[in-house]
Amino acid sequence: MNVLIIGLGSIAKKHINALSLIDREFSIYALRSNQGSSQYLDVENIYSFDQARKLKLDFAIISSPTSKHLEHINRLVDIDIPLFIEKPLYHTLEVNKVLSIIKAKNISTYVACNLRFLKSLIYVKNTFIEQQSLVINEVNSYCGSYLPDWREKEDYRNGYSAIKELGGGVHLDLIHELDYLYWLFGAPNSVSKLLRSSSSLEIDSIDYANYNLEYQGYNANVILNYYRRDPLRYLEIVFNEFTVKVDVLKNKVYQNSSLIFESKQEMTDTYQEQLQYFIDNISSNSFNDIHEAYEVLKICL
Repeated sequence: MNVLIIGLGSIAKKHINALSLIDREFSIYALRSNQGSSQYLDVENIYSFDQARKLKLDFAIISSPTSKHLEHINRLVDIDIPLFIEKPLYHTLEVNKVLSIIKAKNISTYVACNLRFLKSLIYVKNTFIEQQSLVINEVNSYCGSYLPDWREKEDYRNGYSAIKELGGGVHLDLIHELDYLYWLFGAPNSVSKLLRSSSSLEIDSIDYANYNLEYQGYNANVILNYYRRDPLRYLEIVFNEFTVKVDVLKNKVYQNSSLIFESKQEMTDTYQEQLQYFIDNISSNSFNDIHEAYEVLKICL
């Protein structure tokens, strides 16, 4: 298969590594902006969309900065190939035109939210959420980590996460939490939120986000931040009879204080699993396509 990748940052390299684990026969091309750009592994650099059109591509991966997503989606829609788009879909809601084009042309899309492939969350979905007899009273989702630790060899202030104009901000970077709540519980009836940029990180993008999603009979509270030095990521569901808690970082599930599920699956494994899913279903739009991702983006923004 011939694959085009746009953007060659850390997340792109995770996708490239995942592709190599799936099949080493993939031919991967990276669209670069500068002639003479350094090469990554066996990825071949190209420098224009005209070159891309001649490659008989099977699909494209968009992993450029969020603020560039719409531009690159529009360019690839003309080539008429399936699109694997790194989350979030975009940093504003101004994507209605391209959504209409993709629907009219029936282009297969997938927006990459790899936590949907985390074994502990899948276990909770299958074991508890889909049991209609269980009554939910409250849901809490939390993700806090320290932005300067994300890419230790780089000044975090220069990365896109810290720059609002590039589509940075914890609410967009960690849209995973809103996405998996949508996946588990569906669309909320209403949303209220508090977005803030006032921590000691001194960046202009959002560094704290607090969402309250109202569902029939319960609320889901979401807290996201860039400044927690001891990383913590969990989902807590308070049922009538007991409480279920997912330790997302350790891939474990607890019922009250008892461990009831754990997996040796690493977070990096989910990148391979979601790409395998996309490849296996490349002709269909059955799971987290661009239209579903837009609904999550509306919750976010």
